[in-house]
Amino acid sequence: MASTRKPRAPAVPLYPYQQRWLADTARFKIGMFARQTGKSFTTTLEIVLDCLHAEAAGRRAKWIILSRGERQAREAMNEGVKKHLEAFKIASQSNEFAFSPDVRALDVTLPGGSEIIALPANPDTARGFSANVFLDEFAIHKDSRAIWGALFPVISAGYKIRVTSTPKGKGNKFYELMTGEDQLWSRHRVDIHQAVADGLPRDIDMLRSGLNDPDLWAQEYELAWLDEASNWLSFDLINAAEATGAGDPAHYQGGPCFAGVDIAARNDLFVIWVIEVVGDVLWTRDVIVRRRISFAEQDALLDGVFARYRVVRVAMDQTGMGEKPVEDAQRRHGTTRVEGVLFTAAHKQLLAGIGKQAFEDRRIRIPEGDYALRADLHSLKKAASATGAPRFLVDGEGDGHADRAWACFLACHAAGSGEAFTCTGFQSAPRNGGRSRRLL
Repeated sequence: MASTRKPRAPAVPLYPYQQRWLADTARFKIGMFARQTGKSFTTTLEIVLDCLHAEAAGRRAKWIILSRGERQAREAMNEGVKKHLEAFKIASQSNEFAFSPDVRALDVTLPGGSEIIALPANPDTARGFSANVFLDEFAIHKDSRAIWGALFPVISAGYKIRVTSTPKGKGNKFYELMTGEDQLWSRHRVDIHQAVADGLPRDIDMLRSGLNDPDLWAQEYELAWLDEASNWLSFDLINAAEATGAGDPAHYQGGPCFAGVDIAARNDLFVIWVIEVVGDVLWTRDVIVRRRISFAEQDALLDGVFARYRVVRVAMDQTGMGEKPVEDAQRRHGTTRVEGVLFTAAHKQLLAGIGKQAFEDRRIRIPEGDYALRADLHSLKKAASATGAPRFLVDGEGDGHADRAWACFLACHAAGSGEAFTCTGFQSAPRNGGRSRRLL
């Protein structure tokens, strides 16, 4: 007697563009997808299916997932691999066989010996395994060319490779692979318009309006390769500065700290960027970001930084509304530890130069995988005014005023000698209510 039970709908349906990616069995496969379209979810499903097919055939498969950092590796494992395995485990309970993989934090072993391992990407880990490889969000990997150089000899032994990302400028290996004209790679491109046409439930007009950022929309959702020539900090510089543990106060080692404070009210961001000097490296220990908070709350956040860290010096934005917060901070913590910085064109040029030098010399470590922070750092552009003098603009990425970037640059300045400001006649805001001298 034929069964009358209706086939069960999949727990998570795949859209046509995901089905096309999953069905493509090419050995070398690369995909450029818009943000939040399920590229990692679909690729980890392919990995799990490949392992299950291998085990059904009496073979073992091994996959390595290389992500930008440990946090991203855990996300790929927890939100992708483990969810797929759990779905197969639940399905197996109604069948004759039992499916019980050995699941740990960053690796999984299937009953037949197949393995899936997630790791932070670097040239050493890329070189240390013989396995199929998934490069997740490859455009933001630090040292992407070095990783690729170490990895390719490994996969050339017959293994498969999957590469996915959204575009992040042209200065990385993902751009070269995705735009190559060779026939080796099977290339997939899915922008937000294609994804929605294939059924992804997104309101494009609402997304574009809410983002309110033409450049970021073009890059993250329409997959445009933006020219980075005028950006003060390229994605390559930002990628190279990202480090596991940076930005986590738990990693503070008790050393001398310096901070930059970007003052804000209403819609702008209030930011405190704290760095600890370890040897000759500036390690970010805290990035405090708030919007629409009172000056009293800003004062309390700064006092908390002084209480938690051995703060040697703080550089604060003194421009406009910053006059009183600087004066109050100096009264509480002393003029030797709190410096007011007027954001004149000359001083912004000096601050930006100090910050960029720290990135170019690879002396600064910043949180990894923080998209808002990355966009803020990347948003500054240098242009010439009508008189030919340099000025800094914000191209719309991030929150609109590059507040995190300026707080970072202020912290880098605070960690330096301050001679650049002294030689231009800069004076800190005077104590006890005096008026500061503005430089023109």
